[in-house]
Amino acid sequence: MAYSASILTRAEARLKQAQRAHQQDQARRRAEIYRALPRTAEIDRQLRQTAPRILAAALRQGLGQEEALATLRRENLALQDEDYLTRPLRVTEEAALLDQAGYPPDALEETPYCPLCNDRGWRGAAMCDCLKDLCRQEQIAELSSLLDLGDQSFDTFRLDYYDRQTWPEFHRSPRENMEFILSSCRSYAENFDAYPHKNLFFNGPPGLGKTFLSACIARVVSEQGYAVVYDTAANILSRFETRKFARYGEESRQAEADTRRYLTCDLLILDDLGSEFTSPFVQAALYELINTRLIEGKRTVISSNLNLEGVRQRYSPQVASRLEGEYLLMAFFGQDIRLLKKQR
Repeated sequence: MAYSASILTRAEARLKQAQRAHQQDQARRRAEIYRALPRTAEIDRQLRQTAPRILAAALRQGLGQEEALATLRRENLALQDEDYLTRPLRVTEEAALLDQAGYPPDALEETPYCPLCNDRGWRGAAMCDCLKDLCRQEQIAELSSLLDLGDQSFDTFRLDYYDRQTWPEFHRSPRENMEFILSSCRSYAENFDAYPHKNLFFNGPPGLGKTFLSACIARVVSEQGYAVVYDTAANILSRFETRKFARYGEESRQAEADTRRYLTCDLLILDDLGSEFTSPFVQAALYELINTRLIEGKRTVISSNLNLEGVRQRYSPQVASRLEGEYLLMAFFGQDIRLLKKQR
């Protein structure tokens, strides 16, 4: 999952903060128990003091490392429980004291915030769930700032704004069309890895719900833990231009990181294709973006006011061919919803 460097940095900072809070909670609980049960503090202090002594003595006697550690374990058990050899079930003195005071037997043990990764955030080369969940939260927050995810969900999508009257050129009504599109988008998002069409192309006039449904898809896919990037075509293609023409330096490095993220994220949502300034370089960059993601098997949602013929004329037959052959085409038509909302 190709989370951006900024998302990963914020998530790692939050993980460290949670780990510090966990350690502070443990220290407060330990201090509370020591005040209530002074004998537990004495046992712990003795354990800490005797460990180096026992190890050193065992090593001086010529014992190997494994034998020395075994000696240390036996001495510690003896200290924790003076009659542990005579009991059918070993219950340490410390555990007994804790139990009598109503504490769990492991109340004084130091445990990691995340036992799965021992607070590393990674399990080998794979990101641990503790860090992955924070990345997901940071990504949703970032998307919210761009897409206003507040109340935009499949459940709040309003079909009643779409007319039931059949439009002859489409052989169906706007309402029937949007019922199909809404159902398809929901299925695409909820079954992200399994949906038969990897890519969607929304086209139609402004004000018909293309960006709204893009936001719904972004929310659901992000909540499943996938890396989602949303941006306008103008912003995305300008980063390819910066990568190409910027002099070597921080700006160039940042543009390289941005374009790599556009090319490798699990889902790219490219909004408002056709609103950007078009040049031969932009045409080539768009083809690189679409074609690379197809080759790598990455999923993409593109929205535009242009139909396929408009894409062919504005960009190239190659770009239009990729969209026609590899994308599920969804034509939006009807009355401008934003105008209808103002009238109601």
